[in-house]
Amino acid sequence: MTFKPFLENDKVSTRTLLHEAVPITGTILSGTYADANIKNYGHGMFQSVFDYPFLSASSNHIFDISTGISANSSLYSTVANQQAKKKNVYNSMAQVLMGYSAEGAIQEFDEDGDISGGGNKLRECFVIPFSRLLTKDEIKKETVSLTLGVGTYADPFASLITISDISASTEYRVNSPAGEYGILYATGSGQLNIAKTGNIQVIDGVNYWRAGLVFYQAGVMILTSSVFGDLQGSPSNFTATENINAVLTGSQISGAADALRHRTQNIEFNNTTELNSTVYFARVNHNEFNYSSNQTYVSGSRIRVKTVNSDVPVSYITTIGLYNDNNELMATAKLSEPLKKSASNEFTLRVRLDY
Repeated sequence: MTFKPFLENDKVSTRTLLHEAVPITGTILSGTYADANIKNYGHGMFQSVFDYPFLSASSNHIFDISTGISANSSLYSTVANQQAKKKNVYNSMAQVLMGYSAEGAIQEFDEDGDISGGGNKLRECFVIPFSRLLTKDEIKKETVSLTLGVGTYADPFASLITISDISASTEYRVNSPAGEYGILYATGSGQLNIAKTGNIQVIDGVNYWRAGLVFYQAGVMILTSSVFGDLQGSPSNFTATENINAVLTGSQISGAADALRHRTQNIEFNNTTELNSTVYFARVNHNEFNYSSNQTYVSGSRIRVKTVNSDVPVSYITTIGLYNDNNELMATAKLSEPLKKSASNEFTLRVRLDY
């Protein structure tokens, strides 16, 4: 058998990003299955959402919902239900996604991502970690969209706001130990409280209000509770009887998650699959591989494809084998059809190995 080594210029590594649109409709969140696809756990730390009733063998876990409250929040001392768990949820997510300060303290979620510059902190949050089944390797920047109903509890979708990571493809942050993240902005014309000017961001001449953070590689969305509070002029109907602050302090995490799902019309984003490839250029010169190593190529010491001694030998290339340094076969590539090879032609065959 004849081998030919690959030279340095015969191989190149490439990286390709594949994207897939992921829509999560409100019917999945709180409609089609009458909450049979919602699972609450005995520990009470979070609630899981499935794409089918979770007892079904074909169901897939798609994301979780939890609430977190910082110990520095003005609401923390008034939390009467699951205070320690809500603080632990906040701290565990913050230490993974925001890291620690130089003094060793857990850094709080920052509204504009400028941690060293101070500014407003997100201390009362909904935490939405998406499953790897949906996000793959990461969420694509500037594709996140969350539509929330902010009308009355009886008819929440009569008024809508849209939360998105607009401009994130160029304005994302990199000061997180978990990778890159973007700022979530809310817009909804008259539905937002324009009097709250501290967190306004003007993008392309349009006012947006900072509403949270999205961590692309981690696949986690942090949504500030103020989208149902200060940004709405502190409405009293997050649930049928309570405003957002009362729910955060007096309800269990599962109750707050139920209320958020009741107001979620749509979530969508594009995921990303990173495909790494090594491309090998198998170069077959005119004077190479003109003879086959197949035992049937020769019969009675004569080449079967030659009828006259003066004829040039001919072979057909059907397969390319990639071998390691010990001549052990590692991979094979099949051609779509045999290539006739003789001393009068030569080829460069491109072999791509994906991983």
